[in-house]
Amino acid sequence: MIPLRGAAEIASRLELPAADSILLVEPPAELEALVAGALSPEQSMRTVEGRAVRSVKEKFPLVLVWQESRIGSQSVLETSLKRLAPGGAIWVATALRKVSGPKTPAVHRLDLADLEKAFGRSGLSRDREVRLSAWHVAYRFAPRAATKPV
Repeated sequence: MIPLRGAAEIASRLELPAADSILLVEPPAELEALVAGALSPEQSMRTVEGRAVRSVKEKFPLVLVWQESRIGSQSVLETSLKRLAPGGAIWVATALRKVSGPKTPAVHRLDLADLEKAFGRSGLSRDREVRLSAWHVAYRFAPRAATKPV
């Protein structure tokens, strides 16, 4: 079980109300329930496992990937990025490096440097971050022209 912070705060900071459709990649049950509870009737959400992202054919203005481990992360991130609509933003939630609690050992955790390297080639840059729990943080990557200072 992941002790997420307040649902309303997370939904607001992730800018969930601004997206008409959201793709969740490999989310824990707690995050999936939080997002589902924050959706309005006009919004839609699709959840998919990391290895099944290739089966998704449509594009989404907001993609949220939960990826703690470096192992297999590059493939999941690249494929998730292909599902991002033009001008959209991709959020990647990962475990913080220096905390104990997440199931992935610290030495194998995906970190910010890995994400900046993965998305930098695609013209995306990090423009904000949101703390999801005591152990997890989400980083937002958006097109460089659309980024706003934090």
